[in-house]
Amino acid sequence: MVRHKVFVSFHEDDVEYKEKFVESMEDHIIDKSVDTGDIDDTGRSADRVRQIIRDDYIQDASVTIVLIGPCTWQRKHVDWEIGGSLRDTKRNSRCGLLGILLPNHPNYRRQEIDPHLLPPRLADNIEGDDPYAYIYDWPLFWSSATPDEVGEWIDKAFHRKDKEPPPNNARDSFKYNRTGRECWEGWTD
Repeated sequence: MVRHKVFVSFHEDDVEYKEKFVESMEDHIIDKSVDTGDIDDTGRSADRVRQIIRDDYIQDASVTIVLIGPCTWQRKHVDWEIGGSLRDTKRNSRCGLLGILLPNHPNYRRQEIDPHLLPPRLADNIEGDDPYAYIYDWPLFWSSATPDEVGEWIDKAFHRKDKEPPPNNARDSFKYNRTGRECWEGWTD
């Protein structure tokens, strides 16, 4: 199996899951993620922070994985990272995309997933019979077989990155973190 360059997007409250994921997958992926404190956004415009994320981290990745905890859908940086991953430009080619519901997420291990509890830009791309992205549940146990299975998810996302039609990246970028009420009311904007 090919080792893909992976950008992991997550809410800082779920950093332990991100660390567990990268540690468990170290033989299967090359981590291209932003770590807490890597980007000082003090005094920088949102456009400049998005550009740094896209040009310094996502540019070299081929797949973006969104670790979805209970508040991930509210975070501006997660929205920016997904948006940057879906852009296909001369400098930055598009990434494959997948989401992994964490055990602390209300929809974990449920048949139905409430799209309002997903990052909206990710939710836009899991619709239909042939979606651009898929959502999976965090593996219960990280056995030796599990990284191979997750590696297959990553490989599947990689092979979908150039599919037609292209992914839906039409939403305006978050300007700030959302609260539950703001996100629910403005979800279709």
